[in-house]
Amino acid sequence: MRTLRDIPALREALGEYRRRGQRIGLVPTMGNLHAGHLSLVESARRHADVVVATIFVNPLQFGAGEDLDAYPRTLADDQAKLEAAGCDLLFAPSDATLYPHGLQGLAQVSVPVVSEGLCGGSRPGHFDGVATVVAILFNLVQPDVACFGEKDYQQLAVIRKLVTDLHFPIEIVGVPIVRAEDGLALSSRNGYLDARERATAAELQRTLIALREALEAGAPIEATLETGLARLRVAGFEPDYLELRSNDLAAVNATTREAVLLVAARLGKTRLIDNLTLTLPH
Repeated sequence: MRTLRDIPALREALGEYRRRGQRIGLVPTMGNLHAGHLSLVESARRHADVVVATIFVNPLQFGAGEDLDAYPRTLADDQAKLEAAGCDLLFAPSDATLYPHGLQGLAQVSVPVVSEGLCGGSRPGHFDGVATVVAILFNLVQPDVACFGEKDYQQLAVIRKLVTDLHFPIEIVGVPIVRAEDGLALSSRNGYLDARERATAAELQRTLIALREALEAGAPIEATLETGLARLRVAGFEPDYLELRSNDLAAVNATTREAVLLVAARLGKTRLIDNLTLTLPH
């Protein structure tokens, strides 16, 4: 696996792949990789001839008071994991490489509607930062396919709309959530949890499972969500949101069948997210 840090070298390497007629798969990450990230690499391997991963802790998607400075940076360990997973090329640029003129006055990409509410409501500007850096990476790599995790359900929806609206010729593959044995969705931020918090964290998925069972049995939506919020608070979470949306993130209505439960909650200083899809009864 080659690791490249500058854009001319990246373009030269990608040109070689294209001249050989190889299909390129992209896996964008912020590093501190775990099994969930590596499942994206494995998915890209199935959809492409060449796998390109990126590691970039994107300052645009962190708001004031968020964990930009504390976000774990583990490049050497990440390189070893990517190589073992079959990644062909790692692009690990600096801030100055991607944003040579700084962030002030930077042209940005905004994906309205689908980015509103949920994480977009509690993290203003977050998805503009995500959409902007992903558009930059799409432009630099020009992949045939790109893989993103379904744990970040709203992010995946934003990227799908970005690709559709801006006519990027890229297939977007959503990769299922990878979970720990107790059901907690894997996340780089899980490392912030202390032992007691880590034991509690699995209650997030258990709550979603209980709510899904109730909703699929015909329980009223509003009352069920209130029950879920109360259960999370009793467990020690500070819920940010707990919502039921249609699977395209539109509001649920009387004709909605395929839906998704989405939750974000703080446990101590750590913000966790999760989701479960479900089918509402007729």
